[in-house]
Amino acid sequence: MLRMMTKKIAMAAVMAGLLTTVCAQAQTKLGPAAPVTYDNKYEVYGGLNFMNFMAGQDLTRRMDFGGGEFEGTYWVTPKWGASAEVRGEAGTSPVLPNAGIYGIHRPLVYMNMVLFGAQYRWMQNQHAALDLHAYAGPSYGVFDAGTQGAGPTPGVSATSNANIIGLYANHTAAIFALGGSVDMNRSKNWAVRLSPDLILDEFGSGTREFFAISGGVVYRIPVKKK
Repeated sequence: MLRMMTKKIAMAAVMAGLLTTVCAQAQTKLGPAAPVTYDNKYEVYGGLNFMNFMAGQDLTRRMDFGGGEFEGTYWVTPKWGASAEVRGEAGTSPVLPNAGIYGIHRPLVYMNMVLFGAQYRWMQNQHAALDLHAYAGPSYGVFDAGTQGAGPTPGVSATSNANIIGLYANHTAAIFALGGSVDMNRSKNWAVRLSPDLILDEFGSGTREFFAISGGVVYRIPVKKK
């Protein structure tokens, strides 16, 4: 599984590299490259995120999450940055076969993550930058949102109903995001980002691996001239 996820991240990086090359060639034909110096101390990123996940220990099929991601980075040095980010995801999950008896079909699941970590600016030029990152933090999963008012025992909590159909109970667990990003520069301060991740979660009895990818816009906050 880890090998498959690594291959997906590598494929995403290759595709991003090809796109960067095309953008760079187009920019060269249209005019001179923007004077990107990467001398900013702060940058912010916002985008849309896709992630697959498994919402129960005994489930055999994965679900798809969709949501948003917001990140702030302080560049301690030109190469190393300290980052903090928030991710919010939601989607519907497959459940155990017995769920249909109780009128529950692909219930809603959502998750909120707060992650901290470091970025390393591996390579950069006028057209693009390639960064690597490692983030970790708490993730709160809500697995009973789609079981309200349904289940084998109406008088029992929605969380108990969720457990019966194979979903985790609502709780907080550690989550890790290991990956990288390609920033395709549109100007000195603005860039378009593509960022694939290998996700490791601790919601169940063991670590599981998943794939995530986000795309959005980076704004490098200009350095104030003295």
